[in-house]
Amino acid sequence: MATLGAAVDAGVTFIDTADVYGAGRSETLIGRFLKERGLKERAFVATKVGRFPEPGWPKNFSFEVFREHTEGSLKRLGVEALDLTQLHSIPTQYYKSGEVFGWLERLRDQGKIKRYGASVESMEEAIICLEHGGVASLQIIFNIFRQKPIEVLFERAKAAGVAIIVRLPLASGLLAGKFTKESVFAEGDHRLFNRDGQKFNVGETFAGLPFEKGVELADAIKPMVPDGVTMAQMALRWVLDHDAVSVVIPGARSPEQARTNAGASGVERLSPQLHGWLSTFYRDRVAGQVRGPY
Repeated sequence: MATLGAAVDAGVTFIDTADVYGAGRSETLIGRFLKERGLKERAFVATKVGRFPEPGWPKNFSFEVFREHTEGSLKRLGVEALDLTQLHSIPTQYYKSGEVFGWLERLRDQGKIKRYGASVESMEEAIICLEHGGVASLQIIFNIFRQKPIEVLFERAKAAGVAIIVRLPLASGLLAGKFTKESVFAEGDHRLFNRDGQKFNVGETFAGLPFEKGVELADAIKPMVPDGVTMAQMALRWVLDHDAVSVVIPGARSPEQARTNAGASGVERLSPQLHGWLSTFYRDRVAGQVRGPY
């Protein structure tokens, strides 16, 4: 709650969550926070649907279950309509069939959601979603280590008026520049149990890079960080410098992290020279190392 408060006090107005986070606990806490702070009309809350454990896959994929899960989110968040609900990294086959978009249209027509989008794993899925005119946003993995969306997606999304929500802008912390190859993570941390994609898409952890290689690449970037900013702020500023990007959701584990992340918005745009160096660095040293759907 303190971290949420620090973020809002620093100017953050966009809060990303999902029904599956803590099996509803995240939405419940956010709903309580918004009520206590009187922010329901001023904060934009984006949640997700499709991965709730009850009844679970594949039974989740029916209009009746989507409606039930949406109503659960409404109750926990304490709102009459969801600002944005996103398909939550569902199997590609459901994007291709298109039926899920029809269910979201019905929920919007019923006044339960205001907008809908999709949180996707690959550019293939992003392009499929763009073909459905009702999609308001795409949530993607995008950072200095995963630059493919620049060439494949951004111009198409801008032409369609579709917002880009960026997750994992710091590549699970690699781009904060604080890890060493000996860094140890807690037992419940995905950076330990999904390091090589053992539990879900490997791209969601360290941007799909092998951890030791990611540390090596991050260390190579450190000398390029401009004076007066942290490496994390530089990485966030790099994302924000792309005009197709609407919002970045770096996440925070403490009030101080929330304040530091928000401070990236006040950092000057990176120089063309630095952008060029990072583009070449990605092409020559990073692109071939990325694993998983991309």
